[in-house]
Amino acid sequence: MAAQKDLWDAIVIGAGIQGCFTAYHLAKHRKRILLLEQFFLPHSRGSSHGQSRIIRKAYLEDFYTRMMHECYQIWAQLEHEAGTQLHRGEVGLLDNSGGVIYAYKALRALQDAIRQLGGIVRDGEKVVEINPGLLVTVKTTSRSYQAKSLVITAGPWTNQLLRPLGIEMPLQTLRINVCYWREMVPGSYGVSQAFPCFLWLGLCPHHIYGLPTGEYPGLMKVSYHHGNHADPEERDCPTARTDIGDVQILSSFVRDHLPDLKPEPAVIESCMYTNTPDEQFILDRHPKYDNIVIGAGFSGHGFKLAPVVGKILYELSMKLTPSYDLAPFRISRFPSLGKAHL
Repeated sequence: MAAQKDLWDAIVIGAGIQGCFTAYHLAKHRKRILLLEQFFLPHSRGSSHGQSRIIRKAYLEDFYTRMMHECYQIWAQLEHEAGTQLHRGEVGLLDNSGGVIYAYKALRALQDAIRQLGGIVRDGEKVVEINPGLLVTVKTTSRSYQAKSLVITAGPWTNQLLRPLGIEMPLQTLRINVCYWREMVPGSYGVSQAFPCFLWLGLCPHHIYGLPTGEYPGLMKVSYHHGNHADPEERDCPTARTDIGDVQILSSFVRDHLPDLKPEPAVIESCMYTNTPDEQFILDRHPKYDNIVIGAGFSGHGFKLAPVVGKILYELSMKLTPSYDLAPFRISRFPSLGKAHL
């Protein structure tokens, strides 16, 4: 049995936006929390990096819309605690609650808040082994830890951690191009011109989205919400970075619908995310080890929902009654997982 001073209430693996909000809620409730990240912070290896994300309440699925109501409240609370602006509103067209989250600033504010609340954030520590039990033992490249509960929010690396635990989630990892297009007339697609965030549906199999200029001077973000299958360990492989077909789709869209942008991207960055076959999240306990909680499959749209996702994962890890109906997010919705070696 671990000595009390060496025992954590919870360990969270993965310091992206979901893991950070999970650790934030745990620390808010005075739990002894350890947040582990395999890469040194900040980094651009997952899906939480970058300067901006769209925030909106409008969703086809009503359960996301219900969750977003509380998300706005928690985002505002974090903004107040951090003393810095993390959100810009009133740039939605059909959804007047739509706006932009300053993603990098939000992630940094969360990590600072976790530390101020007494939580520990350790980066550059890759998890190499998880031993389940009444207390979960987590071994990293540096040392071993024990906790009453474990939350896995490891993005593209989720299944690497779960396979030794007898289960594998139906996740696919995609690498998408994040493209920025230069204005021919500076400011023409800026907030000062009341240009909105937008989602363009129906033109392609997957939607195109755009945000007003601001991340880079004179450049507007317009990207395609899909990409190629990716291996997270090959993040720096040059041949895997750019899907020419996606860029051609975007160039045609820009030429036809955003005529004051140059139709060739000025900057192309990349981002990896994981999704599930039905493109809904996984928020559930391990089928065999009820003190191991899994958050995965955030499908490239989970950033805005992270305040409530983190709250749900906190509740699951503490064996509290979840605040929301988790039927859309349960592992049991995938019948094939019944074949897992449990």
